[in-house]
Amino acid sequence: MVPSPMRPGPRQMALDLALPESLSRDDFLSAPCNETALGLIEAWPDWPAKVVALVGPPGAGKSHLGAIWADMAGARRLAARDLAGTTPAEALATGALLLEDAGPRTSEVALFHLINSAREEDAFILLTAREAPVSWGTGLKDLASRLRALPVVALAEPEDGLLRAVLVKLFADRQLVVDAEIVEFLARRMERSLDSARRLVAELDREALETGRRLTRPLAAQVLDRVMQPNLI
Repeated sequence: MVPSPMRPGPRQMALDLALPESLSRDDFLSAPCNETALGLIEAWPDWPAKVVALVGPPGAGKSHLGAIWADMAGARRLAARDLAGTTPAEALATGALLLEDAGPRTSEVALFHLINSAREEDAFILLTAREAPVSWGTGLKDLASRLRALPVVALAEPEDGLLRAVLVKLFADRQLVVDAEIVEFLARRMERSLDSARRLVAELDREALETGRRLTRPLAAQVLDRVMQPNLI
């Protein structure tokens, strides 16, 4: 007789009780992939230009570095999607602005006037984006020339050591004790992205809570496979 497959036990509703991620300088994990960007932030106000772009994929550390700089510079924080509804005077009221998640959909006219105002008022702007501004394909020629002139600092792909350190920190933020073997297993097989690390840890925590299972290697493998192949769920 062929044994019937085990049926999954009842699942419980899981509440996400992770503490808010700290964006302080002390909690930023420095590594070769981000040392140039961190050096730029810590060199302020001795920057190569008044407006600088910080570029990297989701979860690479742009928001964390931006928060560190905003705290240092007393900068206002503004989402690029809200730029069109804010005057340059309002945006640069403190003499420094963190403009987050800029890109091809950012209002070209508003961004052009903002950059001009920063130069006129001797104010600083740290612009964060997923891609270098020169690649946005703006149709406003005067803005295109200004974007080409912006110094760009890019966050590189994280190394194994940083991925392991981030996984350990994310598990600790959720008050989860995980064996080093599991961290190593995940770091060697997961997508090389800090954003993926966050999603993976959150999914592991949720799965363990809902099923009442311990965080073991088999559970890690199961969840990793699901997170890496979301379209197959």
